[in-house]
Amino acid sequence: MCDKKGKINYREERLTADEYIDFLKRTDLGSQYPKERFEERIGKLVRNVSISLVARDETEKIVGVLFGLTDFCYWLYVTDLGVDRDYERNGIGSMLMKKAHEIAGGEKDIAVYLIANENAIPFYKKIGMKMADDVMQYNKIEWTEFTV
Repeated sequence: MCDKKGKINYREERLTADEYIDFLKRTDLGSQYPKERFEERIGKLVRNVSISLVARDETEKIVGVLFGLTDFCYWLYVTDLGVDRDYERNGIGSMLMKKAHEIAGGEKDIAVYLIANENAIPFYKKIGMKMADDVMQYNKIEWTEFTV
């Protein structure tokens, strides 16, 4: 896909924890993680997600990332979707969502779920997602907020 920043390449790729942490500093995703055992948990995240999609520009700079958990049969839970602030509004987030949906099994078979940051809700609505009222939560974790 070409955009204002040049050609963007999308591929399934495992990032290292250090690569992902560096990317988080250039996005608004960095505030969603708790401070407790941050590096350790990011290491587990990048190793264990079912889908790891990375968007890179012509210089190989990471400009977008989508991580998801899926059963490849019925559902896809997007844990992380971020775009470098300098590359926002170029269709990268939409393309990452589309490609993840295809990898998981396609829109005819796979339901997509996620927890949206309040500021990202307009984006998700724009790509056709709707607010759900049937999601349950079990969370007894106390988190210390910080920004990467």
